[in-house]
Amino acid sequence: MAIDVLPEIHLCPQPSRPQQRGDQQSSSAVRWWRLGILGLCLVAAFMWAAVRLPGVSHPRETGPVQTHTMTRENLLVTITEQGTLESSDNTDIKCRVRGESTVNWVIEGGTMVKPGDELVRLDTLALEDAIAERTKFAHATRSGAERYRADVARAELAVPEYLEGRYRSQLMTLEKDLALAESNLLTAQNMLRHAAMMAQRGYVSELEIEERKFAVTQAELFVKSKKLDIDVLTNFSKKMELETLNGNLNAAKAKLAAEEERAKMDAIRRDLAIEELQYCTIKAEKSGMVIYPSAAQWKDVPEIEEGATVHMDQVLLLMPDLSKMQVKVGIHESVIERIKPGLEAKVTLPDRTLDGKVHSVSSVTRPAGWWTGNVVKYDTIIELPSVGGLKPGMSAEVKVLIKRHADVLTIPVTAVVETAKGDFCWVQTPQGFERRSLQLGDTDDTFLVVEGGLQEGDEVVINPLAYVEEAQSEVLKPLNDTEPLNPDAGKSVTASEPPAGPEVEHDD
Repeated sequence: MAIDVLPEIHLCPQPSRPQQRGDQQSSSAVRWWRLGILGLCLVAAFMWAAVRLPGVSHPRETGPVQTHTMTRENLLVTITEQGTLESSDNTDIKCRVRGESTVNWVIEGGTMVKPGDELVRLDTLALEDAIAERTKFAHATRSGAERYRADVARAELAVPEYLEGRYRSQLMTLEKDLALAESNLLTAQNMLRHAAMMAQRGYVSELEIEERKFAVTQAELFVKSKKLDIDVLTNFSKKMELETLNGNLNAAKAKLAAEEERAKMDAIRRDLAIEELQYCTIKAEKSGMVIYPSAAQWKDVPEIEEGATVHMDQVLLLMPDLSKMQVKVGIHESVIERIKPGLEAKVTLPDRTLDGKVHSVSSVTRPAGWWTGNVVKYDTIIELPSVGGLKPGMSAEVKVLIKRHADVLTIPVTAVVETAKGDFCWVQTPQGFERRSLQLGDTDDTFLVVEGGLQEGDEVVINPLAYVEEAQSEVLKPLNDTEPLNPDAGKSVTASEPPAGPEVEHDD
């Protein structure tokens, strides 16, 4: 690295100090003289800054000029993110109690358990009240069902009772009355004929004949009335009574079915509450480690703790398979297009470093908000080999190898100046600083691949804006006042810029 040492320049002379600093008899003229000299120095400094620093500082005339020697190297473009270890195969331990329940006790996360060990205890007071209430309802509805069953039995008996009893009795009564009426009619007719014979002989008056005729007419009407009653009974009253009885029977059956269903549901609710009561004590079904599920990013503590409210099917605990571990990291949206399944990754844990690979990349972004600084990232799963000693929750630094460039010219990002004419750098030569137009390739935010414009051995100036006046003037030129030096100037192919910046590794 070349170093130029420039002479030091004093902006203004320093006034000589009086020989006796503690002399309290100094005159006011001496004090005013000192203030005047100090003011002149300040004015001179501002004037020098206005001349030497018009908007952008003039090339330094003190201090070394830092340069970088262009060489061919292997460039590894990587992206580094922080994540935590987790299992790809977890056994979920869920709440099986309906509604909401309160956690009375929960096992400490990270505990190794055996089958039958208690993991969570939920509050049982609400379930005990529900069992008592449902038991009362079950008995009440069962009693109602038995009453309606008796009503159905009575309604079923009422139909044959009517057909074989009341109907037949009514019909027989009407038929008896009809027979009696017909007998009375026959008697009245016989008496009319006898009276007519006696009237011819002069023994019966005409009035008596009229009486006999009236008696016959009355008997005929009585016979017709009884026949009509029999016809109404058999054709109408019977059908109406059967419809009423069958309707009562169907209504009783419907009430019985409804009450039986209510009784059945109340019994089911009671039995379900009794079954859920045993779910309030959750026990391990197999051996392994128990951990808490990850809390939401905006929360400071897990959702599972003593006094917390949980709901049906909520995951309370996890039992991870420690032989299937992975790391989930968030990749910034600016470089997510370059992350593909199968890329190599190096995972650094607190006690070791493992070789992994990208297993999957989420197609949708994770929720962003104030808890993430509104940074949009995509979940990416890094698969790890099956090794012992890995535990969920361990912090991990993941370095994903995006691209490997072999035997390429690289230039520091700080040596490149982006202008309206393109990308430039300045090379230090025996004649001074020489501007070079660059054609750039991939980048990792620390180094850029140089595809044209430089050769091996060139000494490029690092931070040319601090040393080269031409670089300052090129940066300050407006866009519409400049023209490219050549058609290829300014063409650079760079990777998308992640917020933290990929790291560079030089593999000689």
